[in-house]
Amino acid sequence: MQTPPKRPRRLLEALAHKVRHLRLERSYTLQEAAQLAGFSRRFLVEIEGARANPSIGKLSQLSMAFDIPLRELCDLQACSIPEKRIALLGMRGAGKTTIGNLLANELNIGFFELSNLVATQAGLTVAEVFELQGSEGYKRAESEALDKWLNQNDDSILAVPGCVVSASNTYDHVLGNCHTVWLHALPEDYIQRVRKQNGTGIGGAEEATISRVKNFIDQREEEYARAEHQVDTSGLSPEKCCKKIIDLLKHP
Repeated sequence: MQTPPKRPRRLLEALAHKVRHLRLERSYTLQEAAQLAGFSRRFLVEIEGARANPSIGKLSQLSMAFDIPLRELCDLQACSIPEKRIALLGMRGAGKTTIGNLLANELNIGFFELSNLVATQAGLTVAEVFELQGSEGYKRAESEALDKWLNQNDDSILAVPGCVVSASNTYDHVLGNCHTVWLHALPEDYIQRVRKQNGTGIGGAEEATISRVKNFIDQREEEYARAEHQVDTSGLSPEKCCKKIIDLLKHP
């Protein structure tokens, strides 16, 4: 799908924020809200990702689903996100930590990693939280850490773990309260970067491993694509990625 021109894009992003805000306020899942509006879930995902330009008829259906007047839905000044509250999304190896630190230095704001906030809050390592509290316990701790960070930070960058897309409520709150950037790369780059992080050497990226990573990306792509912006980090230095993100945030 082609990227909309700049001015309509800003309107679509404002509409995306408004729709997501209304949905979360009513505690609707994507599927529930889509059914109430008579949409497919995928179409609502496109609206919340600012990639669909719904007709007046579709907007009317949305307003009825949220039980508000159409004019209120179209009042796009009512829901705003602090300009410098930014969340970086993506799988491990996408470059969130490296790029996030550079971006924080350029914008003169703080940089945090949600997994570290969870560990600090629990007084345990992330692995220990999983071991003692299980997956659901970790998700609850992650949601609490996110809420605390949102309450305390209007001008900071947050690196979000790749698995957050499987925790729908937490992910919705990230999308609804931050300017979001999805960092992604070629499968080979994910593999090499993770191996380098682990100190196991870069080596080759065998076909079976590449295939598994590609399948994993495909499974999560639709959710990641709900972010406001996307940056392909393959073939770009962290500095160039940082500059690209700043340009996107200034001139969507």
